[in-house]
Amino acid sequence: MAVTMPLIPLYIPAEVCATVGASPATPPEVCMKQVLVDVADDGVSASKDADIAGLRQVVADAKHKGIDLKVVWVPQNPPIDTPLRDIATEIGTANPGSTVLVISPGWAGTYSTSYDRVTLEAGQDVAKTAGNPVQAAKNFVSQLQAPEFPWTALTILLVVLVALATVITRVLQVRGRRSAPAEKATEPTP
Repeated sequence: MAVTMPLIPLYIPAEVCATVGASPATPPEVCMKQVLVDVADDGVSASKDADIAGLRQVVADAKHKGIDLKVVWVPQNPPIDTPLRDIATEIGTANPGSTVLVISPGWAGTYSTSYDRVTLEAGQDVAKTAGNPVQAAKNFVSQLQAPEFPWTALTILLVVLVALATVITRVLQVRGRRSAPAEKATEPTP
């Protein structure tokens, strides 16, 4: 008998309606469906006051770099930043293999099956400090391509150095014990 995990409900905030130009009274689920349609069309969903052409260019540039990027601009901050990741998750689920960036004036949320959470969080950090959605998206893509510090190599090097230091210490201890009786034997007795 297979056990299935229940899906975690996503919180889609009402602020997503401003992205598609809908009334704030519109149910967020309806607005989210329009966001999904927009993203499926050209990889971008943004309000009319955003630089949509600039966002499309960032998506196109990312595609040339091998990144299937989807960008959503939410022109108003939701009460908390977590719903931006929920929006990104819904878009990423609908577009398998894509990397999704959802940005608002002060926050960012991401989703990807291609990048680990640490990389995405670093990208979010640089995206939310940009000041405008196009620069935020550019910063995010740049962070995805930033070289990662070789932690594995450093760890291996440190383990080898500690092992080597241990062996050298042990050899010196053994030599010290062997030479101690020899020194006592050669000392003159008074």
